Amino acid sequence: MYSRIFEDFLALVFPKTCCLCKRRLFDFEDQLCKVCIAALPITNYHLRPQNNELVTKIMGLTKPNLVMSFLRFSKKGASQSLLHQLKYKNKPEIGVEIGRLYGNILHENGFTNNWDQITPVPLHPVKQKKRGYNQSEQFAKGLSESMGIPVVLSLIRVQYTETQTKKSRMERIENVAEVFDIDPNNEVHGKRLLLVDDVMTTGATLITCANVLLEKGSEVVDLAVIAAGKNQ
Repeated sequence: MYSRIFEDFLALVFPKTCCLCKRRLFDFEDQLCKVCIAALPITNYHLRPQNNELVTKIMGLTKPNLVMSFLRFSKKGASQSLLHQLKYKNKPEIGVEIGRLYGNILHENGFTNNWDQITPVPLHPVKQKKRGYNQSEQFAKGLSESMGIPVVLSLIRVQYTETQTKKSRMERIENVAEVFDIDPNNEVHGKRLLLVDDVMTTGATLITCANVLLEKGSEVVDLAVIAAGKNQ
């Protein structure tokens, strides 16, 4: 009883607000209000997951099957704001909510039985300790909640890499060529995996991770990210 009173008091003094428009959220809303959700720049790549610009981007560098992005990235847009808060403002719950939203879409479009596991791209332990969480894993958790598919941390990052922001596409690929390996505690052989990350720019990180998983015997490695576009 006292706990509920205290929670109600906190909600009154510090009301939850939408992380985009800052409007006070209703009890049935979480992180984003319904108005902002309706205005999100959804790509609809799930409607053509084998024939979109992301598939073309990675063709020939890995074996693409389904490649999807929830949002279209644009500078100063909603997707950039969400990613910035998720990665740099200590708001892991945004990643979970985005995952739930996209997971609902994928579930409604019949993707739930496509995968055995959801595998997030890992952060280096030093970077994860500094941030406190892996934003891609938070996204994976939300997808898992909506689709009922377990999150398995099948990959580990064995090298620390500098920022990729100012590197060319080939420099990015070279920068992560030997960075990832399989976690020996998690089996990927014969598994159908959904590999997830926060953003796709050149695709270098996802290409490298997908190739590691395929080399270790994964049956399928599909790709999904929160946002993709030309200006990340």
